[in-house]
Amino acid sequence: MNTPTTQSLDQLPSGSLAKVHALRGGSLASRLAALGLTPGTPLVVLRNNTHGPLLVMVRDTRLAMGRGEAAKILVERTGP
Repeated sequence: MNTPTTQSLDQLPSGSLAKVHALRGGSLASRLAALGLTPGTPLVVLRNNTHGPLLVMVRDTRLAMGRGEAAKILVERTGP
């Protein structure tokens, strides 16, 4: 049986499909959860360039976030 591997959101390339595994960061985790980033939620990485903010689609909403925030979101990749 394969165990799912997790990585931080900032490591996924544009076009990746994933689901949220866990949130790190105390008060930041609460803020991210309030935005809809809760464990088990699917997301799509719309844009992840080598610098600048990431753009993700979560629950039919586009969210832009900084690299530091994205590094605190652990995800499990589910597609390309």
